[in-house]
Amino acid sequence: MPKKKTATATAVPSTTASHQQIETACNYLKLGYLARHWPELLQHGVEKSHSPEQHLLHCLASEMRDKQTRAVARRIKQARFPVTKTLDQFDWNWPKTIDQDQVRHLFGLSFMQKSGNVVFIGSVGLGKTHLATSLAYHACEQNRRVRFVNTMEMINHLEAASQRAQLATALKSYLNVDLLILDELGYLPIGQRGADLLFQVISGRYEQGSTVITTNKAYKDWVKIFNNDGGLTSAVLDRLLHRSQTITIEGKSYRMKDRVD
Repeated sequence: MPKKKTATATAVPSTTASHQQIETACNYLKLGYLARHWPELLQHGVEKSHSPEQHLLHCLASEMRDKQTRAVARRIKQARFPVTKTLDQFDWNWPKTIDQDQVRHLFGLSFMQKSGNVVFIGSVGLGKTHLATSLAYHACEQNRRVRFVNTMEMINHLEAASQRAQLATALKSYLNVDLLILDELGYLPIGQRGADLLFQVISGRYEQGSTVITTNKAYKDWVKIFNNDGGLTSAVLDRLLHRSQTITIEGKSYRMKDRVD
């Protein structure tokens, strides 16, 4: 008696038209990674003998990782770092005095939850900018909106915008970020107009976003930064130091360590 033939499943051959339909659908749904890599993802699922649910999850996870990676890259570009620094690159053995535990705790970004601020105080060449940049870079990796700027460059930008009657628009670029880094406050003298503009930034960010400042001036000397305006200085410190952490760094300039006299 002849054996009954059993039906076997056959794969539906893919076509150029179906390829185009898949890519069109992915692009319409803004699934860019899937649009570019669906053949490899499909092959991966076949090789791993994934169930439909496993294959779908793998595809979605791949798309999510790609979006997260591109979002971080976009945040880093928008932050405008002069150079990229990480905490792992910092030489903890060089400063004579620094609270390493306090610095490392900042990288949990808990201070940003309540719009807290951080001030790095120390003389030149001790790594204040390195630490501030590293902290801001880490915030970008956590998909936070970040802006890094030299303090005097920001003031000059705002002064120029004010002359063009565009101050409100220029201020938004410093106010509408989660974390603002103001580098090298106090290295150059600030006139009265510049001091007023800096106050507007700090006041506008009060309890709205976090600010990190690097400076070579102790708080008692900040009145010199603000054009010897005691009232303005007090107003700035009152807002800045509320929910603030101060990191004091002492020692000799790291950049001078290899100098040959």
